Amino acid sequence: MAASDLETILNQAKSLAEPDRARLAHDLLATLDGQPDADAATAWEQEVRRRLAEVRNGTAKTISREELNERLNNRLS
Repeated sequence: MAASDLETILNQAKSLAEPDRARLAHDLLATLDGQPDADAATAWEQEVRRRLAEVRNGTAKTISREELNERLNNRLS
């Protein structure tokens, strides 16, 4: 594609309404991610179930809201 064609497309995109520009940007970025891992969704589902089971049966190591806030603040400062 010629640089002038790309510039034309970019100018047209800039003239779109904000929600449309956001959708366009999202869709374009998604094309850079490559092929999705077919097993990723299944693996995450299993991980969520495992962690939930640990919380429910009392084996999960949890922290208080105060400790969470402190950790987050320390990371951000």
